[in-house]
Amino acid sequence: MLKKKSFFERLTGSMRMDDEEVSDDQKKPVNSMHSGLKSKIPLSSKDDSKEGSDWLAEEEEEGELTVDVYQTAHEIVVQSMIAGVQPEHLSITITRDLITIKGKREVARGINEDNYFIKELYWGSFSRTISLPNEVEAEDAEAVEKHGLLTIKLPKINKDKQTVLKVKSS
Repeated sequence: MLKKKSFFERLTGSMRMDDEEVSDDQKKPVNSMHSGLKSKIPLSSKDDSKEGSDWLAEEEEEGELTVDVYQTAHEIVVQSMIAGVQPEHLSITITRDLITIKGKREVARGINEDNYFIKELYWGSFSRTISLPNEVEAEDAEAVEKHGLLTIKLPKINKDKQTVLKVKSS
């Protein structure tokens, strides 16, 4: 089963070792501090045009947004770094038990690719859908961005709240 790659894996072009089975003749010693990661360069010497086109298709996929999710007594809080994203390129969708954050970070135009020495920042579309641990009041949610940190506060549904309903006679 193909798993969606993490933001780090997309950024660095690496893979988890358990994502792909490698035969004994394809194994090579790993001498780096990232011993749990594997390069996207095929280990076999065969030239397979299908493999070469797969990594190009992956470049066009969305990045996965990194988040912190925690709770207080009355709300669930979602935080994420979205520095460089214009508000009009950000979309937040909330249901009672899910939140989806989508956006796009536009690449700086006018810089020739040949002028880069290092290019590690993630540019392009990203998204993240989070299953919430409690149901929330989507209508009362609020989102604030300050210094590149997006903070979304989702009030929990109070399941102990009771309402007394009066019966009308007709």
